[in-house]
Amino acid sequence: MSKNYLLTYSEQLATNIELLCQNIKAPSNTLFQIRKSSSSVYANIREANYGQSMADMLSKFEIALKECTETEGWLQLLFNTNAIDDITYKKHRNLCGRIRRMLIASCKTLKDNAK
Repeated sequence: MSKNYLLTYSEQLATNIELLCQNIKAPSNTLFQIRKSSSSVYANIREANYGQSMADMLSKFEIALKECTETEGWLQLLFNTNAIDDITYKKHRNLCGRIRRMLIASCKTLKDNAK
């Protein structure tokens, strides 16, 4: 059985963000929002693996894509407010970018296969 990199990376993102939030000082709303969006990426990708149909799978991937983009926005805010340093920001942003690109490709493939 091949490794599901999208699921692995999304789990890594949710875990990394949770650990980050436990160790930084930032407004509670920002921490709540980034925890919520990053864990939603993971949850939706996980759910997509057991989608009821191709349309359901596509819908979950599209939600995960939106949540991934939101997570990147919260990371930007944490960086802009000096809650995280440049290295931390880039590490998490790059993981979001990797997931985002994989989700875009997955959505395109599902749409193409539906034609």
